Amino acid sequence: MKRYIKLIAVLLFICPVCSVAQTVNSFEKDSVSDAEKFISPSDTMYIDSLANGKVHEKIKISSTKALLYSAIFPGLGQIYNRKYWKLPLVYGGFIGCIYATTWNGTQYNGYRRAYLDFISGDPKANSWDAYRYGSYKADPDTWTPAMQTSFATALKSAKDYYRRYRDLSIIITVGVYALSIIDAYVDAQLFDFDVSPDLNVKVEPILFDRTPNSNRSFGMQLSLAF
Repeated sequence: MKRYIKLIAVLLFICPVCSVAQTVNSFEKDSVSDAEKFISPSDTMYIDSLANGKVHEKIKISSTKALLYSAIFPGLGQIYNRKYWKLPLVYGGFIGCIYATTWNGTQYNGYRRAYLDFISGDPKANSWDAYRYGSYKADPDTWTPAMQTSFATALKSAKDYYRRYRDLSIIITVGVYALSIIDAYVDAQLFDFDVSPDLNVKVEPILFDRTPNSNRSFGMQLSLAF
C-alpha cells in the first residue's frame, strides 16, 4: 500500500514539472516566431540562433555604392567595404604618382623655358644659364656655332625626356585610380561569397578514352565541390 502511495506522489510531482517545461519551450518558440514576423529577407537583420532567439546585425554591401564612392574620392570605396588595410596601398600609390607627375612636370617646364629662351636669342631671356655644364660654363660669346647647336639639342632632349615621363606618370595615375574603383567593386561583389568549409577542390587523375585522332592517355582533373 505504501509503495502505491509513493508512486502516486512521484507522478504528481513529475507532471507539473513537465507541464512547466513545455510551457517555457512553447514560449521561447513563440518569441522567436514573433521576431521572425518582423524580419524580412531583405532586412539587414537575421536570427543568429533559434535556440536563444538572439538577433544580430548583418552587414550588406552594395557594389554600386562601392563603385560610386570610389569614383567620387579614391579610397572611399575601400572604407565602405571595410577593407581599411588597403587604404595605405591606395593612397601610397596616388602619392607616388602625384609626386612623379609634379617633379617631371617641373623639370619639363624648366627645360622648355630654357630651350625657348636660348633659341630666341634674347639676351634678357637667360633662364637657360642655370642649365649650363662642362664646356658650356665658358662665356657664351666664345661659343662656336657647333657648341650653340649642341647646347640647344641638349636642352630640347631634356625637355622631351621629362615631358614623356610626365605624361607617363599621368597615365599611371589614371590607371591607379581605375584599379581602386575596380577593386572596390569586386570586393563588394565578393563580400558575401561563401568560404565555408563545405567548399573544397580536388585534383585527381583521369583516363581519356581513345579517339580517332589520339590514343588513350592520362591527365589530371580539377573538381570543385560545394
